[in-house]
Amino acid sequence: MRRLNWPAWLGFLISFFAFFSYPLLFVNWPITRDVPWANIGLFAVAAVLLFIGIRRAFSPGGRVLSKIVVSILTLFSVLTLAMFIFVVFIAARQLPASLGAPQVNQKAPPFVLTDTSNKSVSLTELLSEPIDGKPPKGVLLIFYRGYW
Repeated sequence: MRRLNWPAWLGFLISFFAFFSYPLLFVNWPITRDVPWANIGLFAVAAVLLFIGIRRAFSPGGRVLSKIVVSILTLFSVLTLAMFIFVVFIAARQLPASLGAPQVNQKAPPFVLTDTSNKSVSLTELLSEPIDGKPPKGVLLIFYRGYW
């Protein structure tokens, strides 16, 4: 009686879910977007299942067709992981820099923003207010994404 090698198939499906869930689901939250630990964990689970599937297919008495199918599933899963690593960790760093953004050590243009208490604050105002009797050397801006 033929038995389905479910660990290999499940590992294959989880590896594809790990690849496609990053841009469709996990990129929405900073905790999983900045370091894709959830996707790496899914790939690890897929690798364990594929390993179990390979051992099961290549056990004594295993059929040739099962060995071929499991080898192909494993190959596609490894290629999926390689593509994920390339896209997330390598290709994302090659995005072009914003041409309008100030460069390092370049003076920021004058601007007025509202703070967390809806008070307007200008850059020139911050640079002109003395701190402990000394003029400030610079201003650190922290931009929060989201809502208060």
